[in-house]
Amino acid sequence: MGWLQRVLGGRQVEHDPGRQEALLQQVRHGFGSRSQVRARDQIEEITRLLDDEDGLVVATRIVREVADAAHTDLLAQAADLHRRTGYRLVVDRRNYRVLWREAASALRWPLFDPPGGLHPYVQVAAAATVLGDRASRVVKATDPAPVLSAVFELFDLTTTGWEYGRVRPDTDGAELVLRLISAARQINAALSDPPPLPQPVRELMRRNNTTNVYDPAGHGVVGAINLGGELRPALLS
Repeated sequence: MGWLQRVLGGRQVEHDPGRQEALLQQVRHGFGSRSQVRARDQIEEITRLLDDEDGLVVATRIVREVADAAHTDLLAQAADLHRRTGYRLVVDRRNYRVLWREAASALRWPLFDPPGGLHPYVQVAAAATVLGDRASRVVKATDPAPVLSAVFELFDLTTTGWEYGRVRPDTDGAELVLRLISAARQINAALSDPPPLPQPVRELMRRNNTTNVYDPAGHGVVGAINLGGELRPALLS
């Protein structure tokens, strides 16, 4: 009820569902892997498109849709594995690391080919940026709990893909991770009583190793990211 009280006590905003749907379709079909424009430039253009209250609603829909689609995909993969082999997997969206540690070789990473055409390194990264930049409105105009959960789930899926899912950590993936961390930090900071951090985040916080980051268009290492070093100051301060 806390978010509802914040909405009732704050400035009333007129939303336009028709415009929201039009924006979502523009972002869904006008950007992503089909575009020849580099990911960062697409992200900047999408964030400009979503720079109002209707855009904020669209950003929340994007992260929740992709998180839900990934969960549905992994449930289907687990069910198919059980039909073929009799082996039963538990798919817990609160902690995907357990699933991938157990059965990485039998799973396909679910974010590169989402059914709705929302690419993690483009539309999701842009949505995370919008949510972080407008975190104060996220907690006042929406129920922030499922939004924050989706942000953490997408972070978990991305970093688990690097570690167990045969996903190469390139600069676009690192950019997504940093934007998700920033969104989580800013939403948490805007909450008077933020929820406990998810187990995968707490697990990575205890680490201090670096992960090589590759050029998306080549094979060379162009940098590194220390996930624990990014998470601790963002979410423990």
